[in-house]
Amino acid sequence: MNRINQKLKEDKKLLSIYFSAGYPSLNDTVSIIHNLEKNGVDMIEIGLPFSDPLADGPTIQASSTQALKNGMTTDTLFNQLKDIRQTVSIPLIIMGYFNPMLQYGVEAFCKKCQETGIDGLIIPDLPVDVYNDQYKATFEKYGLINVFLITPQTSVERINFIDSISNGFIYMVSSASVTGGNSGFGIAQTDYFKRIADMKLNNPQIIGFGISDNKTFTQATQYAKGAIIGSAFIKHLTNNGNTNIKAFTDTILN
Repeated sequence: MNRINQKLKEDKKLLSIYFSAGYPSLNDTVSIIHNLEKNGVDMIEIGLPFSDPLADGPTIQASSTQALKNGMTTDTLFNQLKDIRQTVSIPLIIMGYFNPMLQYGVEAFCKKCQETGIDGLIIPDLPVDVYNDQYKATFEKYGLINVFLITPQTSVERINFIDSISNGFIYMVSSASVTGGNSGFGIAQTDYFKRIADMKLNNPQIIGFGISDNKTFTQATQYAKGAIIGSAFIKHLTNNGNTNIKAFTDTILN
């Protein structure tokens, strides 16, 4: 069974952390992963930096830009992660845009993910229909879960279609803004969380965007299986480097 599916079966609310590979320094990737696992994180989304990150807010954009300046590439990331499964057991997901994967070759990319021990991919700009028609078989061949995003504006029909072709979790974007926005969720967002929960989808939901502390983590996980934190963690890395990650995870989990 894929590690993502195993983790989703656990009787707890899940904390997933996103960071940009190669930030703050090029060779920080593996030690950040080790420190996150050691300090209670359930899943990790490793951002593959891209020069035109449309869905990312300023914090993640800046970290992605710096990672590219540091020399991060697709090959560099795979090389950094080549022995990761000797020491790390939690699910690892690569989140990135489709262009670098297309340039690498989709099948070659998926094969490399399998060899490295990557469990899934999040590709915000890969249309669901295109994935289903052209790439689903390739992802499944290499045991990769593809995670789709929904927003408050996604239609019921679209959500049901995404649910029908998913085999992991659905990434539920808390609002229609870019990452790193609000602090705290209002009535409209809470109603949206409840509305999706009431649909009783086959795949659990994990909520991202706007989660930065225990309050927002608790609000999000009241209606969902887990929550994803990106911008707040990257700010921690910016201010503290790859040290004292426990102080950050403690503010979320306690």
